[in-house]
Amino acid sequence: MNNIQHHVGGVPYGEIARSGAVFNPATGEQTATVAFASAADVAHVVKVAAAAQGAWQKMGLVKRAGVFFRMRQLLIEHTDQIAAAITAEHGKVLSDAAGEISRGIENVEFAAGLVNLLKGEYSTGVATGVDVHTLKQPIGVVACITPFNFPAMVPLWMSASALATGNAVILKPSEKDPTTAMILARLWEEAGVPPGVFNVVHGDKEAVDALLDSPGIGAVSFVGSTPIARGIYSRAAANGKRVQALGGAKNHMIVMPDADLDSAADAAVNAAYGSAGERCMAISVLVAVGDATADAVVAKIRERAESLTIGAGTDPDSQMGPLITREHRDKVASYIANAPSQGAEVVLDGRSAEFDSDGFFLGVSLVDRVTPQMSVYTDEIFGPVLAVVRVDDYDQAVDLINANSFANGTAIFTRDGATARRFTEDIEVGMVGINVPLPVPIGAYSFGGWKDSLFGDSHIYGPESIHFYTRSKVVTTRWPDPSESQLDLGFPSNH
Repeated sequence: MNNIQHHVGGVPYGEIARSGAVFNPATGEQTATVAFASAADVAHVVKVAAAAQGAWQKMGLVKRAGVFFRMRQLLIEHTDQIAAAITAEHGKVLSDAAGEISRGIENVEFAAGLVNLLKGEYSTGVATGVDVHTLKQPIGVVACITPFNFPAMVPLWMSASALATGNAVILKPSEKDPTTAMILARLWEEAGVPPGVFNVVHGDKEAVDALLDSPGIGAVSFVGSTPIARGIYSRAAANGKRVQALGGAKNHMIVMPDADLDSAADAAVNAAYGSAGERCMAISVLVAVGDATADAVVAKIRERAESLTIGAGTDPDSQMGPLITREHRDKVASYIANAPSQGAEVVLDGRSAEFDSDGFFLGVSLVDRVTPQMSVYTDEIFGPVLAVVRVDDYDQAVDLINANSFANGTAIFTRDGATARRFTEDIEVGMVGINVPLPVPIGAYSFGGWKDSLFGDSHIYGPESIHFYTRSKVVTTRWPDPSESQLDLGFPSNH
C-alpha cells in the first residue's frame, strides 16, 4: 500500500505519525495512507517556503514566465497520468478528469502573461520635478486549501496566479485524493519552480488551523463548503491575513416556456449528474416556468437520465462514476428517502440502482414538485440529485433565486433576448449563464459567487487573483535642483 508523505523543499518530508486512509471509490478498497501534518510540520514548511520565496520573487519576469509555458506543456503531456490519479481517488470518469485538467491549463496560460499582468502605473510631472509610480509586489508565503472534487483544477486555479506574482505556495489538498497534488508539485519543479517555492502538506483540521494561525502565512485561498469557508475566513482574517474563501452553492436553472426543451433537458442532465453532482457549479435546482413546461422538461430529463451508464471511471462506457466516500453517498441517499414525507414527488430514485461492486455508487435522482421549505432544496446535497421547482412566471423564478442564501452560479434557458438580458440585470448571483448551464468563466475572467458562496472580496483566478496575491506600493520620486532651498515645514502640496 502506498504511503503518501508531504512534499517540502523539493523532497518527501515527514513521518506518518498521524494519517488518513485513501480509497478507490469505485471498489471501496483502501489504496493508500496519507500523512497528516502536525503544527510542527506546518511551521517547518512555512520556514522552508519563506526561505525560498525571496529568490523566486527576484527572478526576472521573462524568465519566470518561461516556467509557465513549460508547465503548460508538461500538463498536456501528463494529462493521462493526472487523469488516472484523479479517477483512482475521486472516482470521476476519465474524460471528466481530463476536462478539469484542461480548465486548469487555462489558468496556467493566463499566468504565463505575468509580464503584462504585473505592470504598474507611472505618472510624470505630478508636481514640479515629481513623478509617481506603482509596484505590484508578492504577499510572500500563501496557503492554498483545496477541495476533493477538483484535485487538479482548483490547485492550478490558485497556484498559477500565486506563483506568477512571485509568492511561495503551500498547498493543502483534500486528504481524500492527495496523489494529484504530489504530481503537480513534481511538474512545477520540472518546469523550473525552485525547490521550496511550491510545497504540499496533507492533513486534517490540525494542519489547516496551523496554516491559518501561522504568522508566516500572508494570504489564504480556500474552496469548500460554506460552514467551513465562513470559519476559515473568520480565523484567518482575525490573524491579519488576506483571505478568499469560496463556499457552497445551490445553483438554479430557469427553463422558460419558449426554451428549446430538448436542449434544456440535455443541459440539465449534463450539469446535474456530471461528476456525480460533486461540483460547486452543478445545477441542483431546475426552475420550470409553468406546469406545461415542467411536465414536458421533467419527462425529457427522466428519459435521458434513465439511459445513463454508471460505473467505474476507468470504464470507457461509464458516463458517471461513484461518490467520494461511503458516508457521503449515504448522506446523499438520505435526502431522497426524506423527500416524499416532505411532499415532493420522487420521479427517479437513485437508491434503486444496483451495482456489481462495493464502490460508493448511487444512481441519479430526479425530484419534482419541490418547495423552498424542503431539505432537498435548502441543503447543498453535492450529489446526483436534481430538484424541480414549479413557478408561474419569470418574476417568481427570479425572486426564488434571489431569496436563496447561496449565489454561486445560475442559468436561464430561453429563446428571447429581452428576457435573457433582463435576467442578467435582475439576478443576484455571481456567475450567470444564458443557455449555458455551467457558466464557469474562462481563465481570463475570475470565478466566484456572492452572498454565502464567497467570504472575502476577491474572486479566484483571472484578474482578481493578481490583485489578491499582490500588494500595491506607491513610490513618489523627486530629484531636486541642488540650488533650491529644501527647508519648508508646511504640508507638501502638489504645486
